Amino acid sequence: MESKAAIDRLSALALPARLDVFRLLVRAGPHGIAAGEIAAELGQAPNTLSAQLNVLSAAGLILGTRDGRSIRYAAQPQALSELIVYLMEDCCGGRPEVCAPVQAAAARADCCPPAKPKARRPVRA
Repeated sequence: MESKAAIDRLSALALPARLDVFRLLVRAGPHGIAAGEIAAELGQAPNTLSAQLNVLSAAGLILGTRDGRSIRYAAQPQALSELIVYLMEDCCGGRPEVCAPVQAAAARADCCPPAKPKARRPVRA
């Protein structure tokens, strides 16, 4: 990983509101959440949320896909794994075995299992 990509990802997560969005999407799993649901869940105004999602997307931490009239966003756990591995490459003062468990967990593709789906409330007409 290039240091610029690491800086972009760290910067994207450095604002509490963006960190909240990212953590919510990680919990949601690979199917993600529609933008409107994210706004409702976190109590963010749609225009503010849009800016947060753009920054996270530009950093490669999330991906938005069109689902009808809305966009569903999902975390990209591989991007976070790459960041963790990059940050820990030279850790522990020449004793890599100290950091090895964290690096191994971050490098595994299954480190971020999908969350259990929430029960949806029926829409009342």
